Order: sequence, then C-alpha cells, then structure tokens
Amino acid sequence: MTMATFLKKGDRGNDVKTLQHYLHLHEDGIFGPITEEAVKTFQQQKGLKVDGIVGMATWTALVPFIIRKSKRKITEIIVHCSATPEGKHFTVDDIRKWHKAQGWSDIGYHYVIYLDGSIHNGRDVDIVGAHCTNHNSHSIGVCYIGGVATDGKTPKDTRTPEQKDSLLYLLKELKRLYPNAWIYGHRDFAAKACPSFDAFNEYLKLN
Repeated sequence: MTMATFLKKGDRGNDVKTLQHYLHLHEDGIFGPITEEAVKTFQQQKGLKVDGIVGMATWTALVPFIIRKSKRKITEIIVHCSATPEGKHFTVDDIRKWHKAQGWSDIGYHYVIYLDGSIHNGRDVDIVGAHCTNHNSHSIGVCYIGGVATDGKTPKDTRTPEQKDSLLYLLKELKRLYPNAWIYGHRDFAAKACPSFDAFNEYLKLN
C-alpha cells in the first residue's frame, strides 16, 4: 500500500480514510480530534511515541506493510531469496538477527515476502540497503523467503503461488514509484544463484 509518510491533525484525503479504516473509525477523510485521539491511544498501546502524528513507526505498526517512495535516487530494484529451505517459515526479525550477527546495523532488505504471500517492511527505504555489493546506494532490495531445496543448499525456485502473486504486485508498485528503475535478480550482479530464478527476464515487461 502506498500512502503519505506523515499525517497529522488537520489533514484530509484518502490517506486519512485509510488511517481511519485501520483504526476502525468513521471514514470521513478528515483528521480531526476523534482521529487524533484514536491515534494516540494506538500509539500508547504499541509503546510508540504518543504524539498523535502518524509517521513511519505508527504506519508500520498499524498496517501489514507500506510502500513509500525513497528520498534516494533509485535506479535498480533487486530481487533476492533468503536462501532458506523450501517450506520453512522465517520472518523479518529472523533475517534481521542473521544480518546483525554479521555486523550490519539492520536487515539488509527493504521488503520481505513470506510463504503465505504477505509483504513485510524491512529496512527503511530512505536508508541504503545491505543486499548487493556496489549497488546498495541506488537500489531497493526485495527478498522472498525460500530459494533452496529442502536439503538447505541446492538452489531452487521455491516461490509459492502466493509469493509469486505478491512479488509481481510489489514490483509493479515499486515501478510506479520508480518508473526509470530496472528490475534485476541478485545473480545479475554476483556469482550466485540468488534469487534462484531469472528475475530479469521474468519481469522484463515491467522494465
């Protein structure tokens, strides 16, 4: 979902309606006192800064995922796999722990797609990723869970039908935000199988 980065009292429009929908309020599109109070209550429940302003932290806690345009100049959208066994569920937090163990500040990818097709935010899109050497500064990193057979080492396109649908949806949305960016697979820039399928040719029509 694509929406404004910040919303506050006095704002109006469809983004406010989206906010009100997730807060189970009347969707009039007006960020008034009732909406502000509901935001503060939600922020308090989630342990967030209680200021009534809907920024990235509040959006991320409120909705499954957010697609927001980066302040960086994006020329590449790079698809990855997590290189985990087929059918085994892993989360953003799992990957974040693995990457932090390598000395990174956060998860290297900006978006992660689970086995059930749900899309999750990773690293903030305004922050340079850590997913493709020499390409991080101008790219968005997208990762799907899986990519190797059940033996844990043989490269395999393990995408579930749900993951394929969500990956296509996400890439279309990202191309809408970054129309001049090209979609690649990690393997186009490194001597590895990741993402275990030919992403460049599969999504060539989107470029």
